[in-house]
Amino acid sequence: MPGHFSSNYHVSVYFTKARGKVSADLNMELGFIMQFGMFGSAQAQRGGPNVDSGAGFREFVDRNVEAESLGYHSTFLVEHHFTGFGQVSATLNLLTWIGARTTTLRLGTAVIVLPWHNPILLAEQIATLDLLSSGRFDAGIGKGYRLNEFEGFAMPTDEADARFEECLEVMLKAWTLDSPWSHKGQYWQYDSVIVEPSSIQKPHPQLWMGAGSPRSIKQVAKLGFNMLLGQFDSFETIAEEVALFKSEVESLGRIFDPMSVAVARSVNIVDSSEEYDQAIDNRVLARRRTQELAQQSSFQDTREAAEAGVIYGASEYVSDQIQALQTIGVEYVLLNCPAGISTLRMFAKDVMPEFQGNAQPFQ
Repeated sequence: MPGHFSSNYHVSVYFTKARGKVSADLNMELGFIMQFGMFGSAQAQRGGPNVDSGAGFREFVDRNVEAESLGYHSTFLVEHHFTGFGQVSATLNLLTWIGARTTTLRLGTAVIVLPWHNPILLAEQIATLDLLSSGRFDAGIGKGYRLNEFEGFAMPTDEADARFEECLEVMLKAWTLDSPWSHKGQYWQYDSVIVEPSSIQKPHPQLWMGAGSPRSIKQVAKLGFNMLLGQFDSFETIAEEVALFKSEVESLGRIFDPMSVAVARSVNIVDSSEEYDQAIDNRVLARRRTQELAQQSSFQDTREAAEAGVIYGASEYVSDQIQALQTIGVEYVLLNCPAGISTLRMFAKDVMPEFQGNAQPFQ
């Protein structure tokens, strides 16, 4: 059966029993219902005058409209630049179009890279989208990791932390201060400004932050934001990350909300071993392309590494994997579906109903 090639299921069950469940029993007792959203990108085609370069974006918008009707909770869009294959760069523009075509779907970024943006202009754009969408915007923010993007902006990567922190400081001022204020920072300066418009969500749009190391997880907890976990992590790593975040939140005197953590996962419902092999091969190529753009040795382009971050198989196997995630404390999953709307439809029909309050965690 497709999916049995992956060891995620067996490893995650063993790991959970060894460590103890983070919050699954409590979640069921309190009646939590798992939430499912989408994570990913669209692609604009390059070419001559006969190429419909916007077709990929329009198809992506239509997919989100249908996903809302299928019961998906959210959509989170990436931000990337200088890739050469048409990834989404003007993320807020595309989300605004999706927001105009939907009514309940939450509109998220995963993530906007703060060091590259003017914080006042970004705060204004985010507040405008939150206003137009009636408070549906989730502002996922991060520091960036692809070296080619920093090089393209002629920005040293060692400035990422300081730029991120200053940009965030300015944005929070922009959203919360009603009287004129000034800022004299290292990278940005403003003199006696009042930023408008005001967002629907108060004191500001919900903030999410990408995290992939103990240091960044602790930072998210300290800031009081929600946490986005990447799609390449293994189940063992996810369990450790969720446990650490929960511990940090509680050590700060706050109650841990399982819905404050969203885990991205590549999901593909396939019917044969041939389809599975092709999907994994495509995943390896995608990871290799990411590694080349990031120029980081941490990305492995082996089949084993690709399988560790995916849920590919028949619907029953996918359900088992989602249950395994719930057992290690994950209640919010963002699906990256390389097969597009077909997997989203099958997942909504065959998998999602099992996690509407009736599914039981592993013992």
